[in-house]
Amino acid sequence: MTIDPERTFKPVSIALLTVSDTRQSHDDTSGDLLAERVKAAGHKLAMRSIEKDDVARIASRLNNWIDDREIDAVIITGGTGLTGRDVTPEALDKVVDSGGGKHIPGFGELFRWVSYQTIGTSTIQSRACAIVARGTYIFALPGSNGAVKDGWDLILAEQLDSRNRPCNFVELMPRLREV
Repeated sequence: MTIDPERTFKPVSIALLTVSDTRQSHDDTSGDLLAERVKAAGHKLAMRSIEKDDVARIASRLNNWIDDREIDAVIITGGTGLTGRDVTPEALDKVVDSGGGKHIPGFGELFRWVSYQTIGTSTIQSRACAIVARGTYIFALPGSNGAVKDGWDLILAEQLDSRNRPCNFVELMPRLREV
């Protein structure tokens, strides 16, 4: 990460969503790791929730958070695998389709490249992805603790830091709602 000391750090308001049929607040270790990292970086933890692996429920939660002008970004952990119950990418597709959003294909590609350094070819089983919808970034990471560490430490910590050079997601936020 290249931090420009001339730039001012701008905290981002981030909501966290764990997608799981089995996890609850007392055993959501990947969500806990992510929450700790978001706060340690100086960002605001705006909301945190757990939803079952259900496209409609996930999309509804995301649409509510997108409509909240106090939330700049959402990070999801879980539901990005290949099994029948893994439906997070499908929920993101539904959100994109409902409101002029855009896919951020480079996020998933970069996540798999970073993850390859840790878990080798097993990274092919990840459907990590990201979108921007109605001015809000949404990033979907796999539900493992290692995936959360890789996604935050090696991608999102940099891109959600307004001081990162040569560019970052934060500097685009004022223009995301342009038509």
